[in-house]
Amino acid sequence: MVHRTSIADVHVMCMDLSPKKPNKASASDGGAYYDWSPADLPMLGVASIGAAKLCLTAGGLALPSYSDSAKIAYVLQGKGIFGVVLPEATKEKVISVKEGDALALPFGVVTWWHNNADAAISDLVVLFLGDTSTGHKPGQFTNFQLTGSTGIFTGFSTEFVARAWDLTQDDAAKLVSTQPGSGIVRVKDGHKMPEARDEDRQGLVLNCLEAPLDVDIKNGGRVVVLNTQNLPLVKEVGLGADLVRIDAHSMCSPGFSCDSAYQVTYIVRGSGRVQVVGIDGTRVLETRAEGGCLFIVLRFFVVSKIADETGMEWFSIITTPNPIFSHLAGRTSVWKAISPAVLQSSFNTTPEMEKLFRSKRLDSEIFFAPSN
Repeated sequence: MVHRTSIADVHVMCMDLSPKKPNKASASDGGAYYDWSPADLPMLGVASIGAAKLCLTAGGLALPSYSDSAKIAYVLQGKGIFGVVLPEATKEKVISVKEGDALALPFGVVTWWHNNADAAISDLVVLFLGDTSTGHKPGQFTNFQLTGSTGIFTGFSTEFVARAWDLTQDDAAKLVSTQPGSGIVRVKDGHKMPEARDEDRQGLVLNCLEAPLDVDIKNGGRVVVLNTQNLPLVKEVGLGADLVRIDAHSMCSPGFSCDSAYQVTYIVRGSGRVQVVGIDGTRVLETRAEGGCLFIVLRFFVVSKIADETGMEWFSIITTPNPIFSHLAGRTSVWKAISPAVLQSSFNTTPEMEKLFRSKRLDSEIFFAPSN
């Protein structure tokens, strides 16, 4: 059967798939909000995926808001507190967060973030990756602020605000105009914020740096997978995720998502070479990715990475809550399952070469340590 490349396939394969860093969307003395735009990374729009990063300096507060998209949040750096009001809940949950924490944020949740550290401690940096298929802008989050100069209150007339909250019109006008900041503000020194409660973390947060490893290859790499088992809200978000760390000069086996999912990858730290092969055996991406960059692997396309001497760490979301991957090398390679006669004919090679090919990587999983 001959594969015919469609116009849509050609369009996608001609897109710039190279890793990109985000643009600063807004900033204040409390921090900054960065996002990746479909204008710079067109695959975001094609895949209907949003990506953004929140950076809060000491005392910074991301004002209460909700989004038009379900998301996975991952704490890249620092410590702080996070407030969330789940749909139909009557009380917020206040959670202490730190580097490595992953949180699933379904539709309709109202959240706020605060860096409660002193100036000597690093910024609180949080990555957001999510599904924008039902959002206002494919490939970009739209956040709705509840307060501040761009908050929902500012759009209603004083009469409506006063009527809804049983205030005088003077009090309503005063309430709406007292917060001149937008999105991110800095909490005044000495102002007491709510305290985190340990019980509120239950079922809402998974620390990927402390969780049991799903894959652990000596001198190769380690993986923690977020799924409906260890973070139940993943099911509501409709996304899976994983944190992968590979050692210096190690390789991640060529593999692909076999359930029609896109893979969106953020390089947390380190660097390495990336190759992606798509339709008709075309190499659609060959690049070096480094910390702070984001790139997307298309559905069914095969990706492989080799770390530099610093090693490489990345956090990915996959557009299904329980993703399934197939690998083309290693002990679990699909080639190992295909009969020798078919393999020999497929490569048009000798029985000796087929045996040599099949005899390799019998003990290696998905990560290959460098040869000595």
